[in-house]
Amino acid sequence: MPVNLSAPDPAALFAVPGVRIGVAEAGVRKANRKDLTVVLIDEGSAVGGVFTQNRFCAAPVQVCRDHLAANYGIRAMVINTGNANAGTGEDGLMRTRSTCIALARHLEIAPEQILPFSTGVIMEPLPVDRIEAGLPAALADASENHWARAAEGIMTTDTIPKAFSQQVQVGGATVTITGISKGAGMIRPNMATMLGFMATDAKIDPSLIQPLAKLLADASFNRVTIDGDTSTNDSFVVIATQKATHATITSLESADGQALVTAMQNVARQLAQAIVRDGEGATKFITIQVEGGRSADECKQVAYAVAHSPLVKTAFFASDPNLGRILAAVGYAGIADLDQTGIDLFLDDVHVAVKGGRNPSYGEEDGQRVMKQSEITVRIVLGRGNASETVWTCDLSHEYVTINADYRS
Repeated sequence: MPVNLSAPDPAALFAVPGVRIGVAEAGVRKANRKDLTVVLIDEGSAVGGVFTQNRFCAAPVQVCRDHLAANYGIRAMVINTGNANAGTGEDGLMRTRSTCIALARHLEIAPEQILPFSTGVIMEPLPVDRIEAGLPAALADASENHWARAAEGIMTTDTIPKAFSQQVQVGGATVTITGISKGAGMIRPNMATMLGFMATDAKIDPSLIQPLAKLLADASFNRVTIDGDTSTNDSFVVIATQKATHATITSLESADGQALVTAMQNVARQLAQAIVRDGEGATKFITIQVEGGRSADECKQVAYAVAHSPLVKTAFFASDPNLGRILAAVGYAGIADLDQTGIDLFLDDVHVAVKGGRNPSYGEEDGQRVMKQSEITVRIVLGRGNASETVWTCDLSHEYVTINADYRS
């Protein structure tokens, strides 16, 4: 069961003018499940995206990058689950391009105006024939109110769909933001085995859409980790349909720009945190705050060392306050001149370590009380400067092994 996360209420997800979504059952890998999604985008919309840093990136990631660079104007997205089309070589690229060509024919647009996405099993041929056969049903299903269906349609090992919506006042106009994400395992920043899609009707200069996508990812999806594995298919796409009535935003630093960024970051963080809350086998949601660093980078370095540690994560699963594991992870994070006598450690409100050693007033029963909670904050103070960073992760349970051992069966 996900940690303090429930399925979205379709009625709470706002339609974004200029975006319609259709979902179908194409039998990509298994019958009788939603596994094909098309997103139709009105002409004139601005679209940007960020993708996995894994050098062994999947065919759809390569094609997405090419199509965005072509700058023809993105008009549609096609998303399949059940098959990642990764590790498939030139044949995989041909199959991805064939999917784009098939959808382009239906929509009477250029294939370069379509962004393809795949998620699922790696090193298996993409069943293009099934996807092409499912396109008419997905297109017939297209509606501006199908965000909840789309959240379900992009799931793989997720136990629950993930979607959030918000409206904000920008320049005297109501602006809508709605997004969906999927991911539960093979999750690590830069980016995770995840797909994320966010749309707004905000009116922004098209040159800002790519910086906006990166800004949002860096504040959300690039702050989560479940198992430290960076996937081959990770993608996060931002769409601005330009339908709102406010004046065009020409700077993200302007008052209107900041109002929009703040609201979009809120939705992006909820989507990213939902992935952690639904981490494969997760029973606890853990926030790791590192403060007092000389730079943001070294704070992240320490946070990820703790968040990726199997020993730390299994201790949280067992509610075992073996908190020396956290200090050990801080020590091997790679900061060569780290002074252990400057480090303090807190577990929620419990002051565990002072200046690198056990706090004389710390009692193990206090640590265990916190460890039994479903949501826990680890705060590490380095005592080296004023920088701080936050990462979100989960525990590591027996169920994680079971899920991943049985994934292809």
